[in-house]
Amino acid sequence: MRPAPRLYIDAPLGEGAHALSPEHARYLGQVLRLKEGAELHLFNARDGEWVYTIAAMSKRGGEAEAQTQRRSPDPATDSPILFFAPVKRTQTEFLVQKATELGVVKLQPVLTARTIRDNLRIDRLESIAMEAAEQSERLTIPAICAPIDLKTLIDSPEPFVFCDEAGDQTSEPWGGSDGRAPLAPGTFQQTNQHPKGLLIGPEGGFTPEERDALRGCVHALPVSLGPRILRAETAAIVALTLWQASFGDLRSISS
Repeated sequence: MRPAPRLYIDAPLGEGAHALSPEHARYLGQVLRLKEGAELHLFNARDGEWVYTIAAMSKRGGEAEAQTQRRSPDPATDSPILFFAPVKRTQTEFLVQKATELGVVKLQPVLTARTIRDNLRIDRLESIAMEAAEQSERLTIPAICAPIDLKTLIDSPEPFVFCDEAGDQTSEPWGGSDGRAPLAPGTFQQTNQHPKGLLIGPEGGFTPEERDALRGCVHALPVSLGPRILRAETAAIVALTLWQASFGDLRSISS
C-alpha cells in the first residue's frame, strides 16, 4: 500500500473542511487516481501536518475533511543556510532539491566572477523546493532568495563556512597541495563558532582575488571537503551533511 500523498498548503489547517485548488485536485485525481474517501496529508510550518480525507473532487477543485493531527509544528531548531554560486540549470535544480532534503532553511544564490549567469527562475526553484519538502517529510519550505554578489556576503557580519579546495601554489593545478584548508569534520569539532551559513563556489572555483578576500574575512571559516575536486552540487551535499552531523539534526539523532 503506497503512503498517503503529502501536500504543502499555505493556509490554516485544522478541524473542518479545506478547499483543494484545481491544481491539487488535478494532481490527486488525474495523476494519482485517488477517489473520494482517500487519505491525504496536508502540512505547513504553522499548523503541522493533518490527516484529511477527500470529500469531493472535480476539475474545478475539491474539498478535504480533517480527521486528526499527524504531527505538531516542529520546534525551532538550527538549520543551515546554503550560499551557492549558481551552476547550469539542471545542476542548480538538483542542488535545490537535495539541499531541501538535507534541511536548509534558506538558499541564497551568490554571484562570483566564474558564476554561470543563466537566468535563475526563482518561482521554478521554489516549486522544486516545495516538492522536495513534500517527499522528505519536512514541514517547512526553505526560502529561495534573489542573488547577491560575493562582496555583500563577505561584508555581512554573520559567520559562515566556505569550502576552499585550492592551494597556494599558483603554478600548480588547483593551487597544488600547499595551503589547503583543513578538513571540515575536524574543523567543525574544534571551532568555537557556530557558523550557520555554508558557501559553495562556482565551477572552476573562486578566483585568486576572491579567495584572498574570503581568507581575509574574519568571520569566514575555510574548510576542505577532502582530496578530490567535487562538482558544485556534490560539494553542497557533502558540506550540508557534515554540517548537520556537527551542528544540526544528524547530531541529535546520533546522540
